[in-house]
Amino acid sequence: MADRKYWLFKSEPNAYSYADLQKDGVAEWDGVRNYQARNLLRDDIKEGDGILFYHSNAAPMAVVGTAIVVRSGYPDSTAWDPKSAHPDSKSSPDEPRWYMVDIKADQEFKEPVTLEAIKVLPGLEKMMVGQRGARLSVQPVSSEEWNIVTKLGLG
Repeated sequence: MADRKYWLFKSEPNAYSYADLQKDGVAEWDGVRNYQARNLLRDDIKEGDGILFYHSNAAPMAVVGTAIVVRSGYPDSTAWDPKSAHPDSKSSPDEPRWYMVDIKADQEFKEPVTLEAIKVLPGLEKMMVGQRGARLSVQPVSSEEWNIVTKLGLG
């Protein structure tokens, strides 16, 4: 697909792992509470886009597989659910503040692509996840970076 975009989604595996995504089939990528990431989910991430699924706060931190966006951005209903893990009293169905997308697992990597590898591999020097202080949980990835990472991970 010519206009396909690529992204890296971070998740702590003890909170939600790639194995959880595989088990669930399709998952709502909810709970993002950063405005820059929200804008990407709301405006830029579309059905059919590719995702590098990254395990953060893990040993090792690494891209462990790919996923596909199966539903473009829509209001994150967990924001106005006081029983959810991440409510926001300023968000409502009439005036949603936060957005989510639905994703499904695609290919699990034979070899995880570690953060250490990303930092030193040619072609990945500008990849956001490898930059100091880049903590955004949803990040754009270039098609070149996507190709390098998936080739390494899939073997």
